[in-house]
Amino acid sequence: MIVLSPEGKAQTAAGKIPPVARLTSLRGTTIGVLDNSKPNADKLAERLAELLMERYGVAKVITRRKLTAQQGAPKQYIEELAGQADFVLAGLGD
Repeated sequence: MIVLSPEGKAQTAAGKIPPVARLTSLRGTTIGVLDNSKPNADKLAERLAELLMERYGVAKVITRRKLTAQQGAPKQYIEELAGQADFVLAGLGD
């Protein structure tokens, strides 16, 4: 799995990221959820995960919550999500 970072660093030709294969179905997949700890982010992510399970057959959800919205996620969280999830949801909630 390739993890893309929204940090805004310029890419060099040597650092190009190859395209990620798209999932053909969500059935049986594992979702990674990275909660940024903003108010209600957990509720939004939880409901979205429920809907994906109900409507599209997602099998499992792995959630990690950042300590604060201002800090990046701990490397351990990124590695766990990248190693265990088929795709990761990360976003904001207020």
